[in-house]
Parts: sequence; C-alpha cells; structure tokens
Amino acid sequence: MESSTSSIVSALGGGSGVDMVKLAQDLAAARFTPQIAQIDSRSEALEARISGASGLKNLLSQLASALGDRIRNGDLAPSASIGDAGVATASVLPGSNAKGSYSLEVTRLASAQTLASSAYSAGTDLVGEGQLTLRFGSINAGTFTDGGSDPLVIDVAAADTLADVAAKIRGSGRGLNAYVANTAEGAKLVVKGTEGAASAFAIEASGASASGGTPAAGNIDYLAWNPATDAGQLKASAADAEFLFDGVAMTSSSNKLTGLPSGLVLTLTDTNRDDPTTISFADKSKEITAMMGDFVGALNDIVISLGELAAPLGGELGNDPGARALKRELAGLTGLVVMPGAAEGEPSTLADLGLVRGRDGSFSLDNARLKTTLEGNLAAASAMFTTGPFGLFATIDNLARDMGSRSDPGTLGGSITRYSAQLERLQERREKIADQQEVLRERMVKNFAAADARVSASQSTLEFLKAQVAVWTNNRN
Repeated sequence: MESSTSSIVSALGGGSGVDMVKLAQDLAAARFTPQIAQIDSRSEALEARISGASGLKNLLSQLASALGDRIRNGDLAPSASIGDAGVATASVLPGSNAKGSYSLEVTRLASAQTLASSAYSAGTDLVGEGQLTLRFGSINAGTFTDGGSDPLVIDVAAADTLADVAAKIRGSGRGLNAYVANTAEGAKLVVKGTEGAASAFAIEASGASASGGTPAAGNIDYLAWNPATDAGQLKASAADAEFLFDGVAMTSSSNKLTGLPSGLVLTLTDTNRDDPTTISFADKSKEITAMMGDFVGALNDIVISLGELAAPLGGELGNDPGARALKRELAGLTGLVVMPGAAEGEPSTLADLGLVRGRDGSFSLDNARLKTTLEGNLAAASAMFTTGPFGLFATIDNLARDMGSRSDPGTLGGSITRYSAQLERLQERREKIADQQEVLRERMVKNFAAADARVSASQSTLEFLKAQVAVWTNNRN
C-alpha cells in the first residue's frame, strides 16, 4: 500500500491536477500516526496481560470445578455399605472421619398413625358445620395422652364436603396427609400423621352440626375419633423405630437415623430381628492415589503457564502483583493445614497426601508418603476429599475464588480489572485522536480547495497572457 509520504511527493511532483482531498487525508494521517501507533502498541500489550491473567484465573477455576465434580460423584469421600441392603440404606455426612465397622439389628420400624373415618356415600357429601380439633400426643393401652403441643383446629363451613376437609388438613402445614378413599363401604376420610410414637393424634368435634349423641353422616362429630372408642377406624399406630446398634438398644421417632458414630446416616427400610447385619466403610486408597496423580498434573499445568507468563524478561505478567501472589500461594500449598480439626497423628496438610514441591516450583507425588498416610489412617485421609469447608477441594476452591476477586488489586482478578480500565482509557484516547484527525482533515480540505481555486485562476490568467503574446508576435510578422 502506498505510504502517506510517497503519495504526497507523487502528487506535488505531478505539477498539476493535485488531488486535494487525498492530500489532506494523508497529511492528517501523518500528523497523528505516531500517537495512534503508540496507543495500539500499548493496547496490544494490555490485551496480552488481560489474556494471560484471565487464562491463569480460568485454569484455577477449572481445577476447582473438576475437583468438586469428582468429589461429588462419591469416588473419593468415605462411603458406607451394609451387608443386608434390604434392612437400611447408609450414607456418610461430608467431612466425617468414617472408620470402623458396626452391627445393626432392626426390631421395629417407625410408623405413622393412620385413621380411616366411618363411611360416607361420596367425597362430595357435606360433613356438617363446626370445628375439628386434632390433638397430638401418644397412645398407650387404648388411652390417649396429650403431648402438650399446639392442637390443629380445622374450621368446617356448612358447605364443606369430605374432600374439602381433606384439603384443609393437608394444607395445615403440620405434616399431615389426608385424602378421600373410595372403598367398598363408601367414601372415607383417611388421615395420616408423621412417624414416631409421640406423633399419635385424636380428633375432637364441636359445632352447630354436632349430634349430641350418636353421630351420623352430616354431623361434624361423625369424624371424631378417640382410641377409647375406636370402632376399627385406626389402621396403623404411631410407633418409634427400635433397633440395636452395636448391640446397644436404641429408639428413634423416625426411620432416618442421625447422630451415629463416624458421621453415619441410616434410613431403615425393614426389620432383621435376631439376624444382625454389618456396616462397614469402603477402602478408597486406589481412587485417592489416582486422584492425587491427576491433581499434581493439573497443578503443573498451572505452574508451567505461570512460569511463561510471569517470566522477568518477555513475560506478559512479568511484574504483575496477581501473578506474584499466585506464586506465593502455590509455594506454600504443600505445608498449608487444610484440616485444622485433625487430631494429633492424623493427616492435616497436602504434604501428608504426598504433595511435594521442587526447587523449580513444579509439583510431584511422593507415593511412599501417600501410601503410609492411607495405610495409617485411611478414614482421616478420605475425610480430606469432601466438599465441606475444609480439605483439598475447599483449599483449591478458596484459592480460585481469592485469585479471581476483582476488588483486590493484589490478585489476578484485580489485575484484570486494572488492565481493563487502562485499556478502556486508551481506547477513549484513540477515539479522541481519531476525532482530532478528522477535524484536521476537513480543515485542510477547505484550505486546499481555496488554494486550488487560486491556482486555477492564475493558470487561466497565464493562458490568456500567452494567447495575447502569441497574437502580438503574429502581428509583427
């Protein structure tokens, strides 16, 4: 492409017919080219820094995300298994130091009280105006004992049907279920409570439609129930779960058992009286070893990228505070305590998991130390691989979040914010220069146009004089 200078020289050297518009454009461009070139150069450098810092930040985020996904898949964290899977399901709370084995014998499951009312002809039958009061407590030997909790009062309007009452009980927010069951005897209101012996209930009725004697369909007290006068309405009794855990008799109001050793959570599903089963924890040594190998490889990818970008000579982030901060964090990673609550002798640092940092900043895996840790305390090592507030994932996730913070000038995120602001200011300055260049071009076009007009007039005068001289010369001859 022809340069501005050569174009100007060519135009002026032609001696006539100068392209004043092109000349003005080239002169205006030549005036601002050095400034624009400087801005473009600085912009490219800033874009490279932004790209480098963003790349490092993304590598950290990707590592944290991959760790979280792998841990959430359950490949590394402690997991429990039950010899008789039909008796219960087992899980382990995040961050638990699961170890040992336990026996479980379930003699009774927790159950909820279920009542089925006397029959109506249909679910659309009116039940009678009044109130139903459900009182909660326990039932023993046909006697109801109020537990002292607030009763549930259901207001029944004169136009309410059996189905309406069921809907009001369901919507009470007390954990009750209610529905209309169409049986061979007719439509019945079924009310089911929550699990546990203390969740039994009795139903009292009062109001304008109460019978005052023997109730019938249409009287509100037709839905009343008390264990002392039960006529077959009680279909299931409220009861606690009863079981032996390691031979120790225990009870629970729910079939979901918490508060057990090793962070164990059990959900009882069946009984196994006189046939106890065993609960144990899976050995995740192979999975942890493979995971640590992958982790070291991912860390070294970050180290290599950081080394290239933060090189003192030629590195885009050679003097960047965020890159320096990341170097410091990586340097202290092996000795960082990631399990502050670990007991004496239990693994608490990534070095305990075999992570080693070399003089060149790269990481390697000390398989012998990792093996010693796993063989000496597998449960505590497994507890380091959870999504809880402590452990490997929390450490890397916190590092990624800290380094990505845009509000801290000493992080990669802070560097991105700073460089982006500088780039924006350069772009604004470039736009301003472009405006100045256009103003100069337009002014030159006007000036050159006026000059061109004067030159054109002079040329016309010259041609006239030449013609007159020629006439005079011819006359003399």
